[in-house]
Amino acid sequence: MIISKNPRQTGAKAASAAAKTLTSKNATKAEKSAAASALSQAPKSTGQTGAKAASAAGKALASNGATKAEKSAAASALAQTPPRPKKK
Repeated sequence: MIISKNPRQTGAKAASAAAKTLTSKNATKAEKSAAASALSQAPKSTGQTGAKAASAAGKALASNGATKAEKSAAASALAQTPPRPKKK
């Protein structure tokens, strides 16, 4: 399996939203997972969103109860998911 390098990183606004999500008492496990993934991809970090975190981010975006900050963090995590390999 070839893992592609993803040059995208979480911006300052999204990182701030992710930090707020991680400290929120009301954030779900999926929302916190997406936020953690987004923070792992902030500048000076080499992380990329994995499949589990991408799934959690998708759930957070689809959640009616997620706040704007939680959805922002989830969107940032999804934006940094490595591209899927093309099927031959």
